[in-house]
Amino acid sequence: MTASASGASAALTGHGVRAPDRVLLAAGNSPEFVAVLLGLLDLGVSVALADPGAPAAALTASAVEVGADWLVTDRPTAPGAPRTIPLADAAGDAGGALADPDLVRWTARADGLISWSSGSTGAPKAVVRAGAAIEGNLARTADRMGYRADDVLAPLLPFSHQYGMSMVLLARRAGCGLLVAPARLDRALPALAEHGVTVVDATPVTFRSALNLLARKEGLVDALTGVRMWCTGGAPLGDELARRFTEVTGAPLLDGYGSTELGNVALAGPGAPDTCLPLAGLSVRVLDERGAPAPPGVIGRVWVDSPDTASGVLADGVLVPRPPGPQHTHDLGLLDERGGLRVIGRERAVARRGHTLYPDRLAHLAGACGAPVQVVPLPRGEDDWRLVFVVEDPRLTAAAWWRARFGEVLARHELPDRVLVVAELPRLPSGKTDLVRVTDIVRSADTSTGQDAERAASRGHRTGRALP
Repeated sequence: MTASASGASAALTGHGVRAPDRVLLAAGNSPEFVAVLLGLLDLGVSVALADPGAPAAALTASAVEVGADWLVTDRPTAPGAPRTIPLADAAGDAGGALADPDLVRWTARADGLISWSSGSTGAPKAVVRAGAAIEGNLARTADRMGYRADDVLAPLLPFSHQYGMSMVLLARRAGCGLLVAPARLDRALPALAEHGVTVVDATPVTFRSALNLLARKEGLVDALTGVRMWCTGGAPLGDELARRFTEVTGAPLLDGYGSTELGNVALAGPGAPDTCLPLAGLSVRVLDERGAPAPPGVIGRVWVDSPDTASGVLADGVLVPRPPGPQHTHDLGLLDERGGLRVIGRERAVARRGHTLYPDRLAHLAGACGAPVQVVPLPRGEDDWRLVFVVEDPRLTAAAWWRARFGEVLARHELPDRVLVVAELPRLPSGKTDLVRVTDIVRSADTSTGQDAERAASRGHRTGRALP
């Protein structure tokens, strides 16, 4: 693709957008999106990125929440929206090279970028980051990954989220090509080969689907040998997926960890594909329940000290600053002997039969049985919880079979009270599992038994068999 920041900058100026303004950008992946994003940075405005799949009323509410002066979108709008510019009009002349915009004014802004946290566990938060913090994080990322001017990057990610947006800006920084891939994966994979893509970024769930397509499309693996880096992030990478991907493609999946608040934190680069090392200038610690450093290989709470952290979050339009110093990520992980980070999942402890358990740790262990697993805790009584394991299995294998497999990797007190098998876990646009919807499925199924449970759960998502 090609996109001109200068063309979009001129078009936006013609509509009246000025440097002091704040603009909410809500649109799907396209060359026009890239042009407008770069054009907005060139003008030095504060940019808020919203999920384009949200209803029109929700976009209006987001614009009001962040105090946006303008809305640029390719979607319908609702009453109460700020002054709106259609995406195509804002892009202007999108031809020409992927221009390098002048980021001096934007970098100086304390509110350079506003984006919403994933909302995988509840209501998303509007996170504010300074332009300088983002530029610094991109520089550290580029240094680790070694992007080249002859690369062609293909992020199979929404550009409206932190991960996808960072890839757009990294392509701008490296002066390399950027492919806006088709949304459908069965069309995207051949497009990677057709356009000579060398770097692919996607979430683990996308790579899991890609493996199924590669197995069915003869010759496609060979056509993709020009890809020198397959990179993943946005959710924990399971051992089984990493192993299968290397078996099929002959190449490793380069793991990465970051967040809306912190940007990229730790990345496995081409020089050390098996080690997800913290970026230069960042400190990552894993602490046990007493607050002491956990030994290598022992799971604990992940803390990150980064110069690139967010300024704060917006609450009723007012910035609530983040305290300086190390940030508690509320994630569980471990460090290896080389200091590489392995993130397991969210820190959500529950008490069960006298034991303190972490559902995401159990899901990580259970995933070694060959399928993604989400563990949903439900209160049974005071200081006691039931655990429901939700297994993603397109074949809808019997829940009893999965329960037997879990018995091979979990201790007796860690075993599920119930197993639900679904064809596909519900996910957010970012690729993360939608824990709110998964919990709704479990609660719906929990009120029924047998075939009634299957029907109750299927109203939330396609499901299979339930084992009480």
